[in-house]
Amino acid sequence: MNAASIGRRAFIAVAAAALAGAASAQGAAFPTKPIRLIVAFPPGGSTTPVARLVGQKLSERLGQPVVVDNRPGANGVIASEELLRAPADGYTLLMIGNTHSLNPLVMGPMQYDNARDFTPVSTLFRFELVLVGHPSVPAANLGELIALAKAQPGKLNFAVGDNVGQIHLGSETLNAIAGVKIQVVSYKGSAPALNDTLGGHADLAFASPTAVMGFIRAGKLKGYAISGRTRSSVLPEVPTFAESGLQGVDVGGWVGLLARAGTPKAIVDKLATELAVIIAAPDIKESLGAMGLEPSAVATEQFANLIKADTAKFEAVIKTANIKIEK
Repeated sequence: MNAASIGRRAFIAVAAAALAGAASAQGAAFPTKPIRLIVAFPPGGSTTPVARLVGQKLSERLGQPVVVDNRPGANGVIASEELLRAPADGYTLLMIGNTHSLNPLVMGPMQYDNARDFTPVSTLFRFELVLVGHPSVPAANLGELIALAKAQPGKLNFAVGDNVGQIHLGSETLNAIAGVKIQVVSYKGSAPALNDTLGGHADLAFASPTAVMGFIRAGKLKGYAISGRTRSSVLPEVPTFAESGLQGVDVGGWVGLLARAGTPKAIVDKLATELAVIIAAPDIKESLGAMGLEPSAVATEQFANLIKADTAKFEAVIKTANIKIEK
């Protein structure tokens, strides 16, 4: 090896060390100003309270305010594009759910690429969905419901309050796995979909446990089954799909935080570490559990793999049901 090659290698090594040192210093100094948390959901529901709760804890640990900014619409695309207009410095984060991994399957050409333009930071929680029905549906349990749907194809219907969201895909997943055809009826929001199910205008619906537990206990809805490996702590009387004899109805979801691609790794790692501590705290676990949510801090590379797995999991369902975004 000649002197020039040795010199070049030495220069590269010194430069790499300098860059690593600069990144480490940048992470140590972060943050020096407020952090903006863009929330891809409307103010109602559980996501905004969680954003405020986690934001408050993050503010306490980092010593800077965390400002929650709701930017709902277009299945999370509006909030995602808002993040991509901000610098890749960790001072703007995006709180989003499963639709992030599903949109590329149904939206056609998009302004961004999930793998290229975003850096996963950490999940915050997981949630499961419970299948409920109006008391007039002549089926006492999931087995009877599936038998009824097979005997009378197309007669029963799902009230669906999202468009290619977790509830929509949960309904089509059940159709595919159970081998039935329950019609999907779209509503403009989960509230009107649930109201029509309560009123008997729709037969069935998927919903969060906390949204329906009072109605189930009052006899206004039947609770057929819930997704997930174990029963819900807030709705323990409803069996899982697996307990009811139907395997593979994995229709739960997640909510987590993303940063822009190019955000320094030291900053991403610092945020992920702080979020893991916050999500593991007993008071946060209790608060999330009371909302029927499962605390979950899956960070960086594992989070990226989760997004890819979600895309793969629902791709077959979307193709089979020929689901498209209604633009």
